[in-house]
Amino acid sequence: MKEELIVKLVEMLLGDSPKTEDKTKPAIGRYVIVRSRNEGVNFGKVVDYDDRSIHIVEAQRLHSFAPDDKCDAWYEGVANSGISSSSDISMESEKIIVEDYSTTFCSQRCVESIKAHKPHEQN
Repeated sequence: MKEELIVKLVEMLLGDSPKTEDKTKPAIGRYVIVRSRNEGVNFGKVVDYDDRSIHIVEAQRLHSFAPDDKCDAWYEGVANSGISSSSDISMESEKIIVEDYSTTFCSQRCVESIKAHKPHEQN
């Protein structure tokens, strides 16, 4: 009886949590900024990841960037307030980054500003 009650309580608690395809990988399906040594700073939507690599779609490299809100800083600021109009970003692609990396979750404001930003043209 106690075990059934505990199971029901856990189900009730988890029922209101955000749905992901794999609860052990909460970043799947979310937009992130990925920072790595050789691939630089990239924006994209996570398809899959593990401790050695991350697969992102709608990926855009942030060649030179600044956050839209000048009170923010670095790529964390871009993830928070979006990208400034003076920033240079690449066109969209699909990437698997295979090296040490870190991820920062993006706000909706960030996603909208990067999606609306014109990719930098190569001279």
